[in-house]
Order: sequence, then structure tokens, then C-alpha cells
Amino acid sequence: MGVSRLDIGAMVRDDREKREREMSKVLSGQDGKHRCSWANSAPEFPAYHDAEWGFPVFDDQRLFEKLCLESFQSGLSWRTILVKRENFRAAFAAFDIDKVAAFGDDDVVRLLGDAGIVRHRGKITSVINNAARAQEMIAAEGSLAKFFWGYEPDPATLGKPQTLTTCDEAIAISKELKKRGWKFLGPTTIFAFMQAMGLVNDHEEGCFCREIAMKAREGKRPV
Repeated sequence: MGVSRLDIGAMVRDDREKREREMSKVLSGQDGKHRCSWANSAPEFPAYHDAEWGFPVFDDQRLFEKLCLESFQSGLSWRTILVKRENFRAAFAAFDIDKVAAFGDDDVVRLLGDAGIVRHRGKITSVINNAARAQEMIAAEGSLAKFFWGYEPDPATLGKPQTLTTCDEAIAISKELKKRGWKFLGPTTIFAFMQAMGLVNDHEEGCFCREIAMKAREGKRPV
């Protein structure tokens, strides 16, 4: 069956419209690089987007920090957390798991009085609790990285980048963590964590970081 000029014209238009839709999800920064559109919405975001978000993390202390910060972000903007990140690190002993697990009542009082962080008692005590649960997980699984990367989803099941707020794997992780006594880590928070630490490469098509993040994952998994 032949293809008419009208058919060819329609296919060209469809392809152009598809590319335009994809490009609307990325924006060009002052350096001319195309980034996920959210990366240009605050001055703190480009560096975070370019060097951290979506890149694979295998270090347990960094994973614990990202989990804690995502739990603090619940109900707030990520920018609120990012601008306070150094304050959080200072307040929580750089998120050293063993040190945080040893925090007591005096530390809770100290943290509740720290204007540099989010002073939410439930979130603060959950971080201390989760540090103890992290110690247990490391003892049982070998590392936090081995546990979380065991839930790596098939990218084909996730659809287009940045169209989901959770997924089956995030729900499964959240359920398992709850069973093990972790707190303040629902499926939406876990999916945000998965995006942040590279378990999901959710950079938009057309974002210059997407391929870089993909290459950073190649052949690298905890053992």
C-alpha cells in the first residue's frame, strides 16, 4: 500500500508536535543546556539537578540522608529542605547512622530549638527511630544500598518521565519498611527518594542529564 503526500505530511506534523511536547518539559538555562523545567525554577536547583538528582547512590550514609530529607520534605517544598540541607547535616551529625541512632531526649529538645531545620517533633523522632532501624537493616541485609537497589523497577513499567508520584516498587518498599518499624516513609515519599538517588532515572527526554545519569548506572549495583 502506498503512502500519499498527505499521509507523509501528517506524519511529519505528528513527529514535530511530539518533539515540541517533549521540549516543553525542558528549559534552556543561562549556559544553554536543556534541563528538566523544574530545575530552572529556583537558584538552588540547577546544581542539585545537574550533579545529584537521578544519579545512582550506593553509599549508605548518603542514602540515609536522602531518606531523612525526603521525610522532612513531606508537606513542604523541596526548596525549603534544600536551602536548609547544611543546617540539617550539622544538626544530625552529617546523618551518621550510628550517631543519630544514639540520639536521646536531650537531642530531641536541641533539635526542636534549632531554627535552621524543620522543627517537627514527629519527623525528628522518626529520623532517630529510622537510624536504629537502618542499623538493623545493615546487619540483616549487608547494606541499605543492597536492600533498596533490590527494588529497582523496570523502566518500561514507569511510562514517561515525571508522570508518576509513586509506583509498585515504591509501595512495596514503603510497606516493607513499615513492617520493619521505619516511620514517616509513605509510598509518595519513597518514590521521591527513588528519583533522588537514581533508582529511577526520571530526567525528562531532552534533558542533558538523562543520558549522563543512565551511563552512571551502567554496570554499577551493590553486591
